[in-house]
Amino acid sequence: MRLAEGIALDSIKRFGALKFSAMRRERFINDDEGNQTTEISERTFDLKSFEKGKMIQVSIPVAAGEKKFDYNQLVEMINPVIDTVSSYEFGVGMSVSWYLKADDLIPVNHNKIQEKPTNEKK
Repeated sequence: MRLAEGIALDSIKRFGALKFSAMRRERFINDDEGNQTTEISERTFDLKSFEKGKMIQVSIPVAAGEKKFDYNQLVEMINPVIDTVSSYEFGVGMSVSWYLKADDLIPVNHNKIQEKPTNEKK
């Protein structure tokens, strides 16, 4: 079972400033016989979330292009969505996996997102 559209979210409110850490993995397409090809379908990246205080992973489609970011570079997710995959295993029960995906991952102008929000009144 999957959510048809996933759950759209506001990346800045949910995760705060995001800093690039590393590319985690590339997922490859399987052919009709189930053999892995050399064609990439998506890439998964590790990002540091300051709001959550931990590392998050986001997958983007290969159509977004190859990404080259400096370590700790501020980045932004384009159209982030949380999605699920659930399955039932006889005798074990239901299991649900959550994952984060986005249309693209782009560098951010440092002034656009502050690393630590300020509560100063103007």
